[in-house]
Amino acid sequence: MFAYIVRRILATIPVMAIVALFVFSLLYIAPGDPAAVIAGDQATPADVERIRASLGLDRPFVVRFGEWVFRIIQGDLGLSIFTNLPVTRMIAQRIEPTLSLMVVTLVLAITIAVPMGVVAAWKSGSLIDRMVMGFAVLGFSVPVFVVGYLLAYVFALELDWLPVQGYTPISNGLWPWFQNLILPAVALGGVYIALIARITRATMMEILQQDYIRTARAKGAGQTTILFLHALKNAAVPIVTIIGIGLAGLIGGAVVTESVFAIPGLGRLTVDAILRRDYPVIQGVILLFSFVYVLVNLLIDLSYTLFDPRIRY
Repeated sequence: MFAYIVRRILATIPVMAIVALFVFSLLYIAPGDPAAVIAGDQATPADVERIRASLGLDRPFVVRFGEWVFRIIQGDLGLSIFTNLPVTRMIAQRIEPTLSLMVVTLVLAITIAVPMGVVAAWKSGSLIDRMVMGFAVLGFSVPVFVVGYLLAYVFALELDWLPVQGYTPISNGLWPWFQNLILPAVALGGVYIALIARITRATMMEILQQDYIRTARAKGAGQTTILFLHALKNAAVPIVTIIGIGLAGLIGGAVVTESVFAIPGLGRLTVDAILRRDYPVIQGVILLFSFVYVLVNLLIDLSYTLFDPRIRY
């Protein structure tokens, strides 16, 4: 098992190296001259050269990339071109809203989607099954921003049950914090719930046809025991896998959701940086999101050993 864990950890190193190379290359693969774009139409040639020098575009690619990686190892993501603030500080100021939104969405999605998929597999072909699959199709079909605006209109503007936008830090109280995240989490979690529910249903239907499930029924095991102790445990690997894969969509959806609900998180920071061509901030945020995605998938790979001991070997 130790060897398996070491192999999985070592496998993340080349992945992060490729991600870092791509993120750094954004300055070079962007259309046009990044320095001229950042400087604007009214800039003088001296202004363009100054910005090019500050970005390191006047030096060889390999040298600049090596220096950038060395600074990242030290925790330095550079300075914002427009605010002249450290990118790490800007990310630290915005990370709580995004992290809160993603955690609440993840917990909400798993709590709803897994039981939905289990019940749909159990009642395969019934009205409940068709309703779950109908919801899954709807969840995939409707964009996040459309769901967000509908939820805000109904529950915030018409019913006045929840705040329409903004974010309350968790230090101001658990309920005010959660109240601001309910609508964004539901809007963001729709696609995620649909994805997990469909995979859970498909996997559970296959598991429920196995011989050991029929043996458990013949021995008089209860339906709840069969579904959640025998079947769901053996279906856990593909379910956990799709949870990790869907995290990429969750990260991308957070950018749109934060814009709809005016949440001052990393999504809004990314949009603002893209509009202003603030490449150091863009690079820092993308690198952070990529690291989180790789880390979560590493943890999911390691969790396989808990569900299927054969993977350890």
